Amino acid sequence: MKLQSLNTVKSMEKVVVTGATSMLGLALIEECLRNDTQAIAIIRKNSKKTHILPESPLVRVFECDLNGLGEFELGGQGRIDAFYHFAWEATCGESRDSVSSHVRNIGYTMDALSLAKRLGARRFIGAGSQAEYGRRDHAISPSEKVDPENAYGVSKYAAGRLASIRAAQLGLEFIWARVFSAYGRHDNPNSLIMYCIDCLLKGVEPILTCCGQLWDYIHCSDAARAFYLIGGKGVDQSVYNIGSGEAKPLCEYVYTIQETIGAGISVGIGKKEYPPKQVMHLCADIESLRKDTGFEARMMFEEGIRDTVKWYASH
Repeated sequence: MKLQSLNTVKSMEKVVVTGATSMLGLALIEECLRNDTQAIAIIRKNSKKTHILPESPLVRVFECDLNGLGEFELGGQGRIDAFYHFAWEATCGESRDSVSSHVRNIGYTMDALSLAKRLGARRFIGAGSQAEYGRRDHAISPSEKVDPENAYGVSKYAAGRLASIRAAQLGLEFIWARVFSAYGRHDNPNSLIMYCIDCLLKGVEPILTCCGQLWDYIHCSDAARAFYLIGGKGVDQSVYNIGSGEAKPLCEYVYTIQETIGAGISVGIGKKEYPPKQVMHLCADIESLRKDTGFEARMMFEEGIRDTVKWYASH
């Protein structure tokens, strides 16, 4: 394993981001701009989200569907410090159990690796998921044995392991970052946080479980900063967990959303049964991320929710 000093890492000049209009892809591009780093954004053809990308001379946008990454050519782009792969099919709802979709996702990850090699990128960073671990009752370390329980988690793990091997064959540095519960602007409208915000802004009572789960939420801006730091300071062939490192009962987050909106209605906690195989404890052990990159979450949940509510209300 290669060791790096936090004091000797050069700042990144240019990165590539697939899935650039996703919540985390967009947040990473905004983090790049804060650090004067050029970003090559790869988005789906005819994407309806192109307009959300920031207009800046540091951002260049290219269209390519996932199934085209293997043949995609960008021409000479100069030095590429990091290639970030966020693009993924079937990420929410029942689609997470679509085996055929996730088999394709594994192949697309290999295609993204090949593109990174063709571009001359120094390292490849893939976006994994806490779903790779399955259910646990304690803070989860990156070295924890994985036990995914759905096709989404299985495919993320398979993609990460195969990509690790392939990257070494190609001579690329490789890092796999498992994201826990990120939230914020442009979040999936079906997430718990966005569901609660939507209901309360409309004056409708959200119907919820007992919300006794211990949960680790991280704002998308913090998650993006973690990815950026990994790009510059992470250790080759490492797995990192991206989360806040702290967990609170889910009901506390719900009450914070209610207080932020100031809705004069109740939240329907306990009016819905837990689904089968409900995860009851989700907290990231981020010690290795701290040690290697110096990362610490900065955005308190109350501040993050105020920003998210303000954005959602205006959209």
